[in-house]
Amino acid sequence: MKLKLSVVDQSPVYGSHPAIEAPKLSIELAKACDDWGYYRYWVAEHHDSIHFAIPCPEIVMTAIASVTDNIRVGSGGVMLSHYSPLKVAENFKMLETLFPGRIDLGIGRAPGGTGLTSEALAFPYEAHHGDMYSHQAQQLKGFIEGSLSRENPYQRINVLPDSSPQPELWMLGSSGGSAGLAGNLGYNIALARFIDPDNCRPAIFTEYMEQWQLANHQADPHKMLAIACICAQTEEEAKLRAGTAVYRKLATQMGIEEAFLTPCEVQDRYLQLSPSLQAAYDDVLNGYTVGTPEQCAEEINQLAIEYRCDEISIVTVTHSFADRLDSYRLLAKGL
Repeated sequence: MKLKLSVVDQSPVYGSHPAIEAPKLSIELAKACDDWGYYRYWVAEHHDSIHFAIPCPEIVMTAIASVTDNIRVGSGGVMLSHYSPLKVAENFKMLETLFPGRIDLGIGRAPGGTGLTSEALAFPYEAHHGDMYSHQAQQLKGFIEGSLSRENPYQRINVLPDSSPQPELWMLGSSGGSAGLAGNLGYNIALARFIDPDNCRPAIFTEYMEQWQLANHQADPHKMLAIACICAQTEEEAKLRAGTAVYRKLATQMGIEEAFLTPCEVQDRYLQLSPSLQAAYDDVLNGYTVGTPEQCAEEINQLAIEYRCDEISIVTVTHSFADRLDSYRLLAKGL
C-alpha cells in the first residue's frame, strides 16, 4: 500500500512575515499541499503563544476546506478538556455537512497552553485539567455517531436537524497515555513523535490495537505517525533551516521564551552554549527527520515500517514561510 503523506500545521509565527499573517499563510500552504497530493491537512490548537498562531482550529479549517478540493481537513487537535463535547460535535458535524467526506475531528488531552489559559477558558467554572477527558471523549463519540445510551440524559438531543454526517474521529497522543483509551473507545490514533521522540515507541500502537480488538469494534482502525521534518536540497541547508525549531524547543525546556531566531542567529547561539547544552541541542536535532528529499524519504519509509503504519504526518517549523513551503514541496516530490 502506498504511504500516505499528511500535514500537521502549528501555524508558526514566521520571522519573515508579520504575526497577523500566519493564519492566512496556513491557508496558502494548505492550498499548495492539496496541489502536491498530501492526504490530510490538520490544524493544531495553541493558546497564549508567541510562536503558534491558531487557538481555534475549526475556524481555520473552514477557510482551508473552502479553498481546497481533495485534501482532508482536520484538527490536530481540539484540546477537549476546555470544551463541551456537544459544542465540539455541533461544530464538526456542521463542517462535515458543508464539506462531506473531508473532515477529521482529532482531539487531545493536553491543554495547548498554560495553566492560566486553562483557567480563563473554563471561567466562570473551574478547569479540570484533563481529569474528565475519558468521559468527554466517550460522550463526544456518542454525539458524533448518535450512539449515546438510552440511560444518558443527553440521548434525546438532536445535534443538527440532519445529524447523519460524521467526521472521522481521531485521538492524539505522544507517549502512550491515550493509546488504550483510543483503542477502547474506537478512535483512530495519531501518535505525535515530534513532541517526545525519546518516549514514542511502536509498542504504543501495539497497545492501541490490543484494546481495539478487545473492544470488538466493527470498523477498521487507522494509525498515523506525526514527525518533525525539515527538507532542503542539501543536508547542510536542511540542518541550518531546522535550527530555528530545534533551538526553540531547547529554549522552552530551559524556560526561555523568545521569538523564533533566524538560522544564522541559532548558529551563533549554538557556539555560545555550554558543551552539555550543545549535546542537548544535538539530541533534539537527532529526533527530527532532516536532510535532502532522498534522505527524508528513506527515513520516513523506515519509520512507517518500524511503526507498522501507512500514514506519516509532517510537522515543519521554519523561520521563513518560503523555507517551509519549499520543504513540503521537496518532500512531496521525494515520496
